[in-house]
Amino acid sequence: MSEHDDTAQPGPANVGSDTPVRDVVDRLEACARADEVALGDLVRAFGAASFVSTMMVPAILVVSPMSGIPFFSSFCGLTIAFIAGQMLVRRSHLYLPETVTRRRLPGDKLRAALKRMRRVADFLDRHTRKGRLPRLVGNGGRIVPQLLCVISGVLMPVLELVPFSSSVLGMAVLAFSIALLTRDGVFVLVGLAILGGAAAVPLFVLQGGA
Repeated sequence: MSEHDDTAQPGPANVGSDTPVRDVVDRLEACARADEVALGDLVRAFGAASFVSTMMVPAILVVSPMSGIPFFSSFCGLTIAFIAGQMLVRRSHLYLPETVTRRRLPGDKLRAALKRMRRVADFLDRHTRKGRLPRLVGNGGRIVPQLLCVISGVLMPVLELVPFSSSVLGMAVLAFSIALLTRDGVFVLVGLAILGGAAAVPLFVLQGGA
C-alpha cells in the first residue's frame, strides 16, 4: 500500500468528501458481507488512498462494540501506532505486516458494529469545518496529532483491562484523523479533550475499587 499525501487523492474518505467518516463506514460495510472478513480486505477497500483513512479503520473498530472481543483493542491500538508512526517519519509507502492484514473478523459482528457507528459518523461529519485553526493541521502542526495517535495506539494494550479506556482512546484517534483529513484544527482540540477523559478513566476505576 502506498500514499504520500492522503489529502491529495480523490474519492471517498478523502478531504474532497463532505462526509469523510460516513464514507469510511459505508465502504467498510460494503466489505463486511462475508462470514469472515480479513482486516487486509478492509484496508484494501481504500486502495492505496491514504494513511489517514487507513488509520481510521482500526479507530472505528475499537470505538464500536467489537472492542469487547478479548485483545482486539490491543491489536487495533498497535495497528494505529504502526500507521501513525509511518506518517511521522513521512514514509511514501504504507506498509502493513501480514500479521495485521491476515487478522480475520466475524462478519456478523462487524456488520452490527458498523451499523451502530452510522449515527456517530454522521454526527462527526456534521460538525467538521475546513479551515478552522489551520496551524494545528498545517505542514508543521500536523506532527502533533500524528504523535498523539502513536501515543494513543501504544496505550491501548496497556489499558486493555480498564473498561471503556480503549474505546475512548479510539475516539481520540478518530478525532485526530478527522482533523488531518478535513483540515479542521478544532478536532485536534476535541481529541485532546477526549485524551484527558481517557486519562481519567483508570483513576475512576481505581477509586471505585478502593
